[in-house]
Amino acid sequence: MMRRLMLKSLYVVALLKYPSMRDDLRYFVRDNYFCRINQFKFLFKDYLQKKKYKVTNYQGEFDQELRYVLPFAYWHFLNGTLAKTISSKDTKELYFFSENHEERYEKRIWTETYNYYDVPNMTHSASFNFKKWAPVPYKAHYANSVFKYDKPVLVIANKYNIEWDQPPINFFDIPTLDKILTRYKNKYQIIYNRPLSSQIVLDNSEVLDLKEHAWIKEKHPEVILMNDLYDQHLGTTVNNYNHLQLMVYANADRFLSIHGGTAILACCFGGTNIILSNPKWGMEAIFNEYATIMPKLSGAKVIHARNRQEVLQYVYENY
Repeated sequence: MMRRLMLKSLYVVALLKYPSMRDDLRYFVRDNYFCRINQFKFLFKDYLQKKKYKVTNYQGEFDQELRYVLPFAYWHFLNGTLAKTISSKDTKELYFFSENHEERYEKRIWTETYNYYDVPNMTHSASFNFKKWAPVPYKAHYANSVFKYDKPVLVIANKYNIEWDQPPINFFDIPTLDKILTRYKNKYQIIYNRPLSSQIVLDNSEVLDLKEHAWIKEKHPEVILMNDLYDQHLGTTVNNYNHLQLMVYANADRFLSIHGGTAILACCFGGTNIILSNPKWGMEAIFNEYATIMPKLSGAKVIHARNRQEVLQYVYENY
């Protein structure tokens, strides 16, 4: 009852602060307000007592975990108050700083994202609170000599999934890939990354087959497929697909990525990240998150491309 009343009151606050905002979007702002207020309960534990007490337990989307949960957990680690972290399978390397990490969940549940009020930020918003939020230093931690090449690395992180219960909306199609690979494969060591459904923990987004892996091998053999690296290094150098991504990305400064967790992971490694995201879908463009929280994840230069033509334009300008 108290939570419901508080949420209704905070919606009024969002209405007064953002009178021209779409009605449904104010719910996102309201939820983030509630998350921040919820943190007042921990002032004594976080700033005075400072014992290890905080347990983060998350089963929602990968995107939100990277943006909100992991930086919150890392802040508690730096603060000396992190006791335990709980997440999905194959996340131990993401929580490398946690002394007590449990991989409890076999599948992600996207609706859990919108019921998770235990972090200062939990969803899209016009503003974010960075007081208990610290970027996780993945690039420094996972820098290595295994995935180093004679040429600088360019990572193309693609996806081909059901999105918002629709056929794939945001993805690099084969004609676009052909233009990029043809122009840049001699300048960069291109590593192409589109994981298979058997290699990652899924949520509600079914992974479909773009049939580009065999095409790349035949047409652009100079390009390294992340799937091949996975087969070569699993069980020796890397423990799972997330671990492989962390190690490969740590040695790269140039990324092309796709809306969602694919883009957010690439934002965690500095350099430049060109993100394809149709502004008609998702909230990132509406809330200007390409200029706010995404660069905060590592200091990366984040460029939002609204369509494949803009992807090519920005690639030609920056790479």
